[in-house]
Amino acid sequence: MQIITQNLVKSLFDYKNGFLYWKINKGPIKAGTKAGSLRKDNRTDISINRKLYLAHRLIFLYHHGYLPIEVDHINTLSNCIENLRPATHSQNGKNRKTPKNNTSGVKGVSWHKRNKKWVVSIGVNWKRKALGYFDDLDLAELVSIEARNKYHGEFANHG
Repeated sequence: MQIITQNLVKSLFDYKNGFLYWKINKGPIKAGTKAGSLRKDNRTDISINRKLYLAHRLIFLYHHGYLPIEVDHINTLSNCIENLRPATHSQNGKNRKTPKNNTSGVKGVSWHKRNKKWVVSIGVNWKRKALGYFDDLDLAELVSIEARNKYHGEFANHG
C-alpha cells in the first residue's frame, strides 16, 4: 500500500482555482481532465490506487506537504487553497452552519416554551453552556454571536 505524499499528489495532479486536474492518462480519463466524483454532500472524492480521498484534503497536502487531523473550509465548500485551513475535529465542528431544523433562524438560539423566552446556549469543550433567557430575539442573537466569538475564536460561524 502506497502512502499518500505531497510528491505523489504533485506527480498525479495539477492544481487550478480549487480543483485538481489529472496530469496522466488513467484508463478512459485523459490528462487535463478534472479529477474526482461529486458526492451527495457536494464534496468531491478522488481515487488514488483504489482508495478514496476527499479533494480538499489532497489540495491541502499538495500545497502544505502534510495532512492535519481535519481540513476546515473557512467560508464555504470552495476548495480554493485560500479557503482551507488545518483544524481539529472540535474546531471544524465550531465552523458549522445554522442547522436546518433551527426554528429561531439564529444559530444557538431557541424558544423556551415554559419560560416564554429565547434561550441562548453554545457548545464549549464538548458541553452545552447556557447563556441566559431573553425576551428579545435580537438581544439573544447578539449574546450568541459574542459567545461564539469568545469561545470559538477564528472558527466562529454565525450563519
